Amino acid sequence: MIVPELRPWRAARPHVVRAADAVRPRLARAAGIVRPRLARAAAAAEPWVARLTRAAKPQLTRITRPKTGRTWQYTAGATTAGLALAVGVATAAGPWDSTGQRTAERDRAAALERAGGVDHGRPTEGSDTSDTAAGAPRPAPSAGAVLTGLGGATTTVRSAPGSAALTRVLGPLLADPALGTRRTAAVVDVSTGRRLYGSGADTALTPASTTKIATGVAALAALGPDHRLTTRTALEPGTREVVLVGGGDPTLTARETPEGWASLRTLAASTATALKKRGITQATLSYDTTLYAGTEVHPIGVNPNLARVTALTADEGRTDGSSSGPVTRVPDPAADATRKFAGFLRAYGVKTSAPGPSKASARAEALATVSSAPLASIVERMLTNSDNDIAEALARQTALATGVRADFAGAGKAIRIQLGRLGLPLDGVDFRDGSGLDRNDRLTANLLTALLVKAGDPARPDLRPVLTGLPVAGFTGTLTTRYTGTAADAAGVVRAKTGTLTGVNTLAGTVVDRDGHLLAFAVLTADTTDPTAAQSALDTAVTALAACGCS
Repeated sequence: MIVPELRPWRAARPHVVRAADAVRPRLARAAGIVRPRLARAAAAAEPWVARLTRAAKPQLTRITRPKTGRTWQYTAGATTAGLALAVGVATAAGPWDSTGQRTAERDRAAALERAGGVDHGRPTEGSDTSDTAAGAPRPAPSAGAVLTGLGGATTTVRSAPGSAALTRVLGPLLADPALGTRRTAAVVDVSTGRRLYGSGADTALTPASTTKIATGVAALAALGPDHRLTTRTALEPGTREVVLVGGGDPTLTARETPEGWASLRTLAASTATALKKRGITQATLSYDTTLYAGTEVHPIGVNPNLARVTALTADEGRTDGSSSGPVTRVPDPAADATRKFAGFLRAYGVKTSAPGPSKASARAEALATVSSAPLASIVERMLTNSDNDIAEALARQTALATGVRADFAGAGKAIRIQLGRLGLPLDGVDFRDGSGLDRNDRLTANLLTALLVKAGDPARPDLRPVLTGLPVAGFTGTLTTRYTGTAADAAGVVRAKTGTLTGVNTLAGTVVDRDGHLLAFAVLTADTTDPTAAQSALDTAVTALAACGCS
């Protein structure tokens, strides 16, 4: 389950041009749909936005920090109608800016130090500088809002294409032998929830990493988008024992530059200050991982795609400085994180013993805490990078919030409970983990599309990061190197979660068709023999869906 690295902007730039050409007519049609509902959407979203604004403030500060030089802000996305957020609301908070671009994409563009782009650092009218100056790059194409307004009794949106038309388009493409001996598929109109196409849609197959869509929905439903995970230190009374207590934050980092995530260095600095105030400069150091239960080792065994699942880890136990993809992991992430913490304490003037496992007592005195980014951002990172470590952590957090045992079995049970509470179709569905690495997981195309439709429900803005976190075809995450060649016309138009295991290739996400309809789709395959050919066949089918004017 390799997560490709983002390729250089120069390689991606031709796809942006094609994406802009593909998106432009859809945006014009969608604009007429959106305007009447923006005010109502803003009013409905206001309480949630206020909460998310408070939660997102540290990251927004980081994102908007002035930079030297100017930034080419590519957007790499398409209009996805079906969600009620006004432009002004989207600007105010959450993982979107005023055109719906995800902040993760904006950060990536900033790192590339290229200038231009509508609403992404371009000088405003009347300013002293101009993007039209000689030698300046032309503005990057901007996608329409990820969340444009739909719904309501007076909607003017036309019905999406019927099943007969889609059958003529998709049937031959999904019969491609490259898709293995078994394949199931579903296409649903997000605005109505009506299934437009189905082939074995209620048959459960191994979903691979598309499981993460379910994990994200369940975690957000159980905890909320502004929830944060806390790592803390405590001092046992009458002793000099300091306990580093894991809170299950999979994004905790020991790196010098935390980039908006919770920092182990910051926690060490605050802890050292608190200890010195108590006259302590030498302490016994322990660590507490009792938040989670059961085995830490995934049923697939030791694997470079996943560290041991523990409530305390730094940088996912990676050994090469990477932030995504398979890599050798440390054998004991909790002990490794605590050893690094001890080194940071030492740098701040507090010496410690060699760390060992323990459990903080109820009488232990709080010393310091650090909190993660909001859950909305963590879910986005999980989906964009297909991050297995985050997925398993979120599954356990869902278990804790649901009141079941926080082990692999309990996590799967909790995901099912949360999806059941949302009224989603669960016949034949089985969750053995949160990441999709377990081949015994079973999902249906019907459930996957229902999850996407639920995330697009204007009444459930808390689930929206599941849509905004989906990789963008041709640009971000696990779709960075896909949608090229004959499938390039769908680059920037498709947002989807990939799934890959040996003999299994899946894809589920959203696409805007030629007439501006937002469609949710899911395709699961089994017994494939050539993963590259299978991925190409999936991309070809979804590209045809994007090009369809079947109504």
